[in-house]
Formats: sequence, C-alpha cells, structure tokens
Amino acid sequence: MKSKNLVIVLVFVLSFVSSGCLPFVPLIVGSAAALGGYAVSKDTIEGETDKDYDALWTAAKTVAKIRGTIEVEDEAQGYLELIVDSSHVNIKLSRITKTANRLKVSARRLGLPKIALAQDIFMKILEQAS
Repeated sequence: MKSKNLVIVLVFVLSFVSSGCLPFVPLIVGSAAALGGYAVSKDTIEGETDKDYDALWTAAKTVAKIRGTIEVEDEAQGYLELIVDSSHVNIKLSRITKTANRLKVSARRLGLPKIALAQDIFMKILEQAS
C-alpha cells in the first residue's frame, strides 16, 4: 500500500514538473530500506542511501550496460555517461559519510528532460544494489 501511495504522489509531481509548472520540486520520502531523501527536478532524480558505495557503483555499471551504451566511465569520480534510446544519461555517485551515499541520475533527449527515464534508471540501480 505504501508503494502505491508513493507512485501516486510521484505521478502527480512528475505531471507538474514535466508540464513546466514547477521549476523545482523537492520531495522527501522516508524509507527504512535505504532511501533517505528524494529530489525531483526537470531532468534529475537524486537520493541519499545507506547502500554500500561499491555495490552502488557495480549496480550503476550493470544497469548502464543493460539499458544503453556507456560513453564515459570514471570510477574515481563516481561518474557514468551513457546513451539510452538516443537520450543522454548521467549517473553520479558521491560519498556523503562513511555509511551514506548520494545517487544522482539525469536524462535528456534533444535538450529536453526525460525524467521518467532518469527515475527508471535510478530505481533499477537501487534495486540492483540490494
């Protein structure tokens, strides 16, 4: 039931964001599983998680290889750039503390935001890192 409510809220927020009604909409979602925060902008999904950094990096690479073609890979900086169905996707991992990490996924096609693609990749990385 909780995930159904989250989906409803996300669809509502994304409809406003994609229509250009709101320039930036922060959305905080508490979850005991791993996600501490969740931010939505026109092309970016960002969240903080307690999942291990190396597990996140491995998951990000796995999802990137499955979904598209990796163009740039910089493990030291925690950065992946890939092409997915003619869309440019950037994945950025950063350490916040010893136990907390930030995952940021942005997607654009022909200069236009592809928030649904960014959200899909973001969630798949978190699922894969479990």
